Amino acid sequence: MMPWVVARPLSQHGLAASRLGNHLANAGAAAAAAAVTTGTHGSCQFISMRIRHRGFATMKAALYHQFRGPIAVEEVIKPKAPPGGVVVEVRANGVCRSDWHGWCGHDGDIQSLPHVPGHELAGVITEIGPGVHKFSVGDRVVSPFILSCGTCAECSVLHQPTVCSKQQQPGFHLWGSFAEFVALPRADLNLMHLPADVDFESAASLGCRFTTAFRAVVTRGNVKKGSTVAVLGCGGVGLSAIAIAKALGARVVAADVNLKARDAATALGADVVLDAGLDDADLREALRESTKGGADVSVEAAGAASSVVNSVYALRRGGRMVQVALPLGRHAGPPVPMALAAAWELELVGSHGAEAADLPKVLGMVREGRLRPGDLVVEKVCLSAACNHLMAMDAEKESAGGMRVINDFQH
Repeated sequence: MMPWVVARPLSQHGLAASRLGNHLANAGAAAAAAAVTTGTHGSCQFISMRIRHRGFATMKAALYHQFRGPIAVEEVIKPKAPPGGVVVEVRANGVCRSDWHGWCGHDGDIQSLPHVPGHELAGVITEIGPGVHKFSVGDRVVSPFILSCGTCAECSVLHQPTVCSKQQQPGFHLWGSFAEFVALPRADLNLMHLPADVDFESAASLGCRFTTAFRAVVTRGNVKKGSTVAVLGCGGVGLSAIAIAKALGARVVAADVNLKARDAATALGADVVLDAGLDDADLREALRESTKGGADVSVEAAGAASSVVNSVYALRRGGRMVQVALPLGRHAGPPVPMALAAAWELELVGSHGAEAADLPKVLGMVREGRLRPGDLVVEKVCLSAACNHLMAMDAEKESAGGMRVINDFQH
């Protein structure tokens, strides 16, 4: 019985045909007749489009062949470990808005199609490439989504690996972790061993939203006990920011347009929760009143243009605004009140992902019980269902009120 690679017939791929054809040719696969199967698993519907080939292991992955096009589970050739890298069997993966931006075509790091999204993963190493010394097959691992190089000026001189000029990101530069397996380069520099007492579903958020929020709140925001923090946007990163700020002893005022998100913010301990759907003037007044004259730190975690502007107005004189969400698409270029920033000596800083050094700090707080990322997991889904959720992830129309995690990669 010959193994299978699953994909649409090459004539239906358009731009993707050359990439898939080259991939098969480089692998030495002999393509033959195509077959199509469909099925259901619980609430999940899936479709597989197969091309017969010889001699290569395969895996299920979620692919899209054009921006904003259908995302479907297909079978593709399982990756090999690159030099200095590993292959990880993905045990859990978060459904993140950054992948939605990628699918929409907002992220220029996705240079070719078809593409596999996913960057928020935890799993078990199944293959080691040459030059890997810190990890072995069978190790449980978690990884930041920014895989820095360690040698560029940003890494070695500025010591800011989150802005590494040669960074690689699964789900963006590379095929990602909406798949049974994912290849990750630069393993020794970026991956971290995952203790046995931290489950995969909780750990999935450590690669992106929880560590991203940690860097925004702690490293870039400098939040301390007694700080007043305004968090605008209560999606995955915003809710994580609330949990982290509360764990540090801060007073937190949160705002979101979605009732389910606001309820989640309340459950995580936010001291005041506001409806961000208010008129801008009313919301700004409510923020000033709730923060008793303005926040020490505001964290913009929604990515909406109005939210960016309101995060600046939420500050006290001399306050700091941390931009952690991505104002892309129709929200790009918000009218930031720079005259106010100058007059009040406000600090407006960006925060991008997390570095490998952040992972042990966050994991330590998790093991101490100060942070519980598992509390953010509101739904566990199969791979096909995750495809549908990702396509539906419009900021104004859909909110999970927490984190969706893929834990079934077979359907």
